[in-house]
Amino acid sequence: MVGGVGLPELLILLVMTTFGTMGTIFWIWALIDCATKEPSEGNDKVIWILIILFTHFLGALLYILIRRPKRKELYGK
Repeated sequence: MVGGVGLPELLILLVMTTFGTMGTIFWIWALIDCATKEPSEGNDKVIWILIILFTHFLGALLYILIRRPKRKELYGK
């Protein structure tokens, strides 16, 4: 289709929008989890919040995979 938007372009846009939305929801969830459940002892909470804020999806993924299991093991929450 010349000058218009075809079906492949719409599907790519839909997939990109879906991944972007899911990534943002995951980021917000990790940020809230860190802010509400991370103990306030030391600077760990502040550092993890800054990592999540400034690195978006990657920081949220690192928090969920690295810190969250340790926190659950140590503090049970």
